[in-house]
Amino acid sequence: MGVLNATPDSFSDGGRFAAREAALAHALAMIEAGADIIDIGGESTRPGADPVPADEEIARTAPLIEAIRTRTDAVLSIDTMKPVVARAAFAAGATIWNDVAALREEGALAAAADLGAPVILMHMQGEPRTMQANPTYADVVAEVIAFLQARVRAAEAAGLTQIWVDPGIGFGKTLAHNLALIDALPRIIAETGRPLLFGASRKSLIAKIDPRAGDPMARLGGSLALALAAADAGADIVRVHDVRETAQALAVRAALNAAAARSDSRPSSA
Repeated sequence: MGVLNATPDSFSDGGRFAAREAALAHALAMIEAGADIIDIGGESTRPGADPVPADEEIARTAPLIEAIRTRTDAVLSIDTMKPVVARAAFAAGATIWNDVAALREEGALAAAADLGAPVILMHMQGEPRTMQANPTYADVVAEVIAFLQARVRAAEAAGLTQIWVDPGIGFGKTLAHNLALIDALPRIIAETGRPLLFGASRKSLIAKIDPRAGDPMARLGGSLALALAAADAGADIVRVHDVRETAQALAVRAALNAAAARSDSRPSSA
């Protein structure tokens, strides 16, 4: 999944793709580079971000989705918490709803059901403006799993069947919380019973491990390491900024795994 931020203030590339032509070109470039899904967002959810009015979010995303759809049949997802924005995005050509609020906004479950939307339900402690102030858990893994299980049940009760879960790396978590969740990805998949989306591309946990990576653009190595770790743990989708590099890393990983499987299947010379 390639990230397309049609915003002026996203943490990594805010403003680079605010102009529609630049955003369209970037979407097509990510598809050419190997993205299976383009995730389009019109409201930054970086720590400290302020909310965006729904009409502004729609203006940033719906015409862009329509423009991309006229050029490609690639899968497009809308990254929003607002049901009205999701409806506008689906009318323009989106087919997945990626919701960092896990369909908790008023009317979100009903809207997703009306749209017949495949949905991605993410865990977030608090809300973007304050989520990194002092995130606290008794047991982060157990609490995130319990939250995701509850949201999956709510989505199923609303009639939704295509559901992914996302542990929300960086959304109301310290470095220790993030590392614990990454280590527990197989458990999260097993206990929620749902395929998992993993998004840690360019996030600040990399800079907490490598203080020289204060600039998000300097976090490619860490982003690739995290994507490979997630794939090894069974993640179904990795959400990334650096599509070409991640696609290459995953292709090499797949080739190495295939070679290892062939070696394991050969009869022993003994």
